[in-house]
Amino acid sequence: MTLLSIQDLRVAFRMGKVNGVAQRTEAVKGVTFDIQENTTVALVGESGSGKSVTAMSVLNLLPDNAERSGKILWQGKDLLRTPLHELQHLRGKDIACVFQDPMQSLNPVFTVGDQLCEPLIKHMRMGQRAALERAEQCLVEVGMPEPKRRLAAYPHELSGGQQQRVMIAMALACEPKLLIADEPTTALDVTIQRQILELIAEIQRKHRMSVLFISHDLGVVGEIADEVLVMRNGILREQGPVAEIFASPKDAYTQALLACRPSLDRHPVRLAVIDDHIAGRDARTDAKPKDPHAPVVLEVRGLSKSFWIKQGLFGRREFKAVSNVSFQLRRGHTLGVVGESGSGKTTMGLSLLRLHEVNTGPMSGEAIFGGKNLLTLSDSERQPMRRRIQVVFQNPYASLNPRFTIGQTLVEPMAIHGIGVDTNERENRARTLLEKVGLDGKAFGRYPHEFSGGQRQRIAIARALTLNPEVLVLDEAVSALDVSVQAQVLNLLRDLQDELGLAYIFISHDLAVVRFISDEVLVMKDGVVVEQASAAQILAAPREDYTRRLLAAVPRGYRPRGIAA
Repeated sequence: MTLLSIQDLRVAFRMGKVNGVAQRTEAVKGVTFDIQENTTVALVGESGSGKSVTAMSVLNLLPDNAERSGKILWQGKDLLRTPLHELQHLRGKDIACVFQDPMQSLNPVFTVGDQLCEPLIKHMRMGQRAALERAEQCLVEVGMPEPKRRLAAYPHELSGGQQQRVMIAMALACEPKLLIADEPTTALDVTIQRQILELIAEIQRKHRMSVLFISHDLGVVGEIADEVLVMRNGILREQGPVAEIFASPKDAYTQALLACRPSLDRHPVRLAVIDDHIAGRDARTDAKPKDPHAPVVLEVRGLSKSFWIKQGLFGRREFKAVSNVSFQLRRGHTLGVVGESGSGKTTMGLSLLRLHEVNTGPMSGEAIFGGKNLLTLSDSERQPMRRRIQVVFQNPYASLNPRFTIGQTLVEPMAIHGIGVDTNERENRARTLLEKVGLDGKAFGRYPHEFSGGQRQRIAIARALTLNPEVLVLDEAVSALDVSVQAQVLNLLRDLQDELGLAYIFISHDLAVVRFISDEVLVMKDGVVVEQASAAQILAAPREDYTRRLLAAVPRGYRPRGIAA
């Protein structure tokens, strides 16, 4: 039986007037598909493809400047012509949503219990006590540890995986017939991602619920979906059963999406890029061999970092986040650092940059760079050293100043460090760097909000390169990007490394990405390095059970049900 039928859906956004002429941007262009009872339909595509706009159109969770046409039939009733009060009754009761970032969806000033009880009281007419009991049952159902205690917790007191479990519990509280899951696992590490995917699949089987699963990752989609819809530029390019899409994709765009994914099984010199694949252009296959005797640019010995945790009214205790980490990083090489959330990998990287100060907790060990210990530099010594070791963060939304143009963002660090003789020379260098990372000169005068996520990450890389660094610390720099943009950025990083001899510390939870870009890998757990070897060796023959669990959790794409990874 058809639960939801979308017919010739078109969505456009009014963009104001230019020279007195009204501007409109069409985001969805005549999309048609059905969702049957008790099935999982995956909507796949790059950022900007229209997949989230399509899904949010179902319950009209779009901004006021959106214009929708066509039909959205929910059990035969057209939701495009349904009054708002009836839609509000559907939201959370019959159709529920789980979004990508739970911290953007959970209210920080209300407890988990308050937020779980709200839909139960509103839609199910439960009293407070009955709602609390049902809320606890929901947390048990999604596998939350200590569910009764978590009811009194605030969102910031939970880990990312626990926050997402709360979101799923809220969505399932009223036992909806359809769950819309919009990139629910994108920024989670592989083990938590695996748990969330298995949780959604188990709950679907238990409640015979349908799922509209939105993702850019075909590896994830292959493991959870029954039907796959592939979108690009607002158009549905291909649809069909998951086995058919993975075995013999007909559309060139679908083929390109599959080719873009990094793989644990293959180690290409370059990743395929969408446009090159569609145009039939071969990617460059020759690579400069790495020099095993290249000079060591950074040597870390026994790095440890702790944080003070408040205890009682005046007391505190020490929490050791990183313990006794040692490695060497050679010029032109990449050290991959992998582990689950909370493993200490980011703390280790930020400690090297002295972005965690001593007053937050003790730090010890040595990080020898340019003949000096980075961990004991004075303020005056640190400034020139920061020219030579730079960082690219995961979220370019947060790391780029929204009030600075891209030109100002790139010129400012050069002015601070005295690079270039005058403003004109610095601006020319900034434009050259933008071209190097694949952006044209028009980007110079624009603001961060005018760019896509992938473009913003390219700008963040260009900013890091303004100071001619020798080492880049890349902290989850591609984890939130769709596969095609991720492939472009990874190829860019490899090209820059070949051209400039850069050394990378590449922090990631994605082992397939680490396999592509890294020469050596550190595996971290609870602040300790549990395994350290070449990338090929660790992925082919891991010694530790923890490493094997990380590898087993990596999505591998479609396999017939019942066949193990």
